[in-house]
Amino acid sequence: MPTFEDHRSLLVAVAYRILGSVADAEDVVQEAWLRWSGVDESAVEDPKAYLITVTTRLAIDRLRWAKSRRESYVGPWLPEPISTAPDVAEHAELADSVEMAMLVVLETLSPLERAVFVLREAFDLPFAEIAEITGRTEAATRQLARRAREHVRDKRPRFDVDQGERRRITERFLGASTGGDLDALIELFSDQVTIVSDGGGKARAALRVITGAENVGRYLQSIRTPANIAKFMVSIGMAEVEGMSFALATLNNAPAIVISAGGRVVSVLSLLISDGKIETIYLMANPDKIGHLQPA
Repeated sequence: MPTFEDHRSLLVAVAYRILGSVADAEDVVQEAWLRWSGVDESAVEDPKAYLITVTTRLAIDRLRWAKSRRESYVGPWLPEPISTAPDVAEHAELADSVEMAMLVVLETLSPLERAVFVLREAFDLPFAEIAEITGRTEAATRQLARRAREHVRDKRPRFDVDQGERRRITERFLGASTGGDLDALIELFSDQVTIVSDGGGKARAALRVITGAENVGRYLQSIRTPANIAKFMVSIGMAEVEGMSFALATLNNAPAIVISAGGRVVSVLSLLISDGKIETIYLMANPDKIGHLQPA
């Protein structure tokens, strides 16, 4: 249906920000399409507002269900990375405000707070419209937005490095990691650097957050040994490690490292950088979360 397709990318953008999951966002948008297909379009005064309302409500319900499942998730849970390269037209509207660190902070909000924050801060919807979408009074919606905004402001890491510098530091990190240069690697880290690994029980990954330049450096060095690479490949169902490649990509509006083997992506690393130093490394290895990405 032309009207729905005109708004599909916007609906994916809304759902992804609320859910932090590409697969869940696409499922929600598909469900919104099914509902739209049963509606008399001539009776809908504002199709865009109607579709955003349906998508948001479905996303809130899906997030409540997802949060209960995440309580039994193996190890840390990270949002799914998504390509925001300029040539990826399908997700062009996702280019702004989908930083991995922001999505991690949004995970700490309640589903309703997150939806209100996304609709207000990312899409600049008026409070009256958000109130109608969420089924709350306008006063209650403003209160939810204020609480969410304060929480995000307190928790969100600050970004003070431009994209060019972030890319240069990411390139240096890649060179030091693949070259086995521990000293060069540690030099890129802040003293309290952390690495958060998401394997979801389906790929080898640290089950706890690792903190400290020495600890993080040695962990990265350990997982690049042939024996551990082989164990990692077996853990995701691959018997061979030939053809492993590393490449830079633009994911979540920032440079990231994509590691591929056997024609598919096996790991993604995204760096949070502040004051010219790496503060946090997000390592995603759960195949369910990175299988939609193009191999390096």
